[in-house]
Amino acid sequence: QVQLVESGGGSVQAGGSLRLSCVASGYDFSTYAMGWFRQAPGKEREGVAAINKDGIDNDPNTIYADSVKGRFTISKDNAKNTLYLQMNSLKPEDTAVYYCTADHLPMDQYTALWTGAYNYWGQGTQVTVSS
Repeated sequence: QVQLVESGGGSVQAGGSLRLSCVASGYDFSTYAMGWFRQAPGKEREGVAAINKDGIDNDPNTIYADSVKGRFTISKDNAKNTLYLQMNSLKPEDTAVYYCTADHLPMDQYTALWTGAYNYWGQGTQVTVSS
């Protein structure tokens, strides 16, 4: 079965950086769209960034929430079955539990950051940014 395991969360001061990792198993990694979502206490889960499955000629291949554009970068390593989220210039409002997600359907600009577009979710990793 599909399994997604996140790591790399932690506590950091504002302006710092963290890199989250998500190791996937149970499916052909390159054939799934993947994303990062986050959920802060008392708030709904929101999309942060997404990257499309291989072989899809979509432009853009990666999509970011406006709140993280220019600060976060999503990437993946097919050889390692691993999805990454590099987070720079972190702010206190980035504090949340971050979730890795995947789905076999290709993502587009309308569905990439929508929770309903993804069937598989990791357990989450906590990111805390202090001011």
